[in-house]
Amino acid sequence: QVQLVESGGGLVQAGGSLRLSCAASANIFSFNAMGWYRQAPGKQRDLVATIGRGGPTNYADPLKGRFTISRDNAKNTVYLQMSSLKPEDTAVYYCNAKQWVLGDNVRDYWGQGTQVTVSS
Repeated sequence: QVQLVESGGGLVQAGGSLRLSCAASANIFSFNAMGWYRQAPGKQRDLVATIGRGGPTNYADPLKGRFTISRDNAKNTVYLQMSSLKPEDTAVYYCNAKQWVLGDNVRDYWGQGTQVTVSS
């Protein structure tokens, strides 16, 4: 029922910038947190950044200062601004929505992903 649609990925040279967008079919305020994760081939899916209902953010430590997550509740959209991109940032980037439920469980909703490729 919930759909998350990412856009903005593509090919960029090292040092360049991209802005990813995630459009949700639901009011994103209904989720406890929104976030971005990334996964390179053969590797696990790792946290990039999250943003809570009221706006608090957290980032994978190495990405602080280069990546910025933001949200526009009126547009039901979450953004990821990526700057000073490095080849190691190459991955499929996934939008995520989390809904806390009883028993310390979390319901995860995922977008289909958007490819980001950084060339050297």
